[in-house]
Amino acid sequence: MTAGSDFRAAVEAHDLDGMSACLAEDVEFFSPVAFKPFVSKPVVTALLGFVMDTFEEFVYVDDIEQGNSHMLRFSARVGEKAIDGVDLMELDEDGLINRFSVMIRPLSAAHAMADAMAARFDAAGGKPGA
Repeated sequence: MTAGSDFRAAVEAHDLDGMSACLAEDVEFFSPVAFKPFVSKPVVTALLGFVMDTFEEFVYVDDIEQGNSHMLRFSARVGEKAIDGVDLMELDEDGLINRFSVMIRPLSAAHAMADAMAARFDAAGGKPGA
């Protein structure tokens, strides 16, 4: 198993600790709705918790791995908006995820996700993990 495969298993089990175990300490998370990356394992772990609470009917539908890169294609829903997306992960020399990019479509779903995540950030007092 690789961190990408382990990450998928943790997501499917709704296991936030398992997801966090796959992350490098200096992981960078590139969100589809934020300009700057979120950086560090505690911050990204908190963000992933917000995402788990935001997405509904989340399911991985494809899995591609090559070298140090892993792509997981997913479908989900935020409210009434259906989402198609990909998680792109790059692994470091220790096999942990050190770069994580999420891309989603359509734009209306990205807006719905941004609004839902903003509400979660506000409820948590701002930036995750802070």
